[in-house]
Amino acid sequence: MDTFELFDHGKLGLPKKEVGFAEIKWSAHATFQGVEMKHILTAKDTDGKFSYHLVRIAPDCRIGEHIHETQMETHEVIKGSGRCVNAGSSIPYEAGTISIMQAGAVHEVIAGSEGLYLFAKFMPALC
Repeated sequence: MDTFELFDHGKLGLPKKEVGFAEIKWSAHATFQGVEMKHILTAKDTDGKFSYHLVRIAPDCRIGEHIHETQMETHEVIKGSGRCVNAGSSIPYEAGTISIMQAGAVHEVIAGSEGLYLFAKFMPALC
């Protein structure tokens, strides 16, 4: 299994429960075509403090330019390649890259020809 498959079939270990990621369904992004999210931890799990999501972006698709006014967002690139335009700077995305978007920063993510797989975290929670 490659790293993304390990995450996709991984688990969340909490003191009193364990959640298998394979049990969580992928959801199509409401706005951006070719983008899907698997909501690992949401606001209801963390009292709104943070949320964790697996994100997969189909080859040559994008999460278009947008802003999260109140959330800081981080990306950990698990697999694939592409780039993130973060506050006007273009950051190459490849496995092992970590990127931080401050609250209020305009950003977008563009997947390369092999697609892009991210572990995204939001503080406070996105949803």
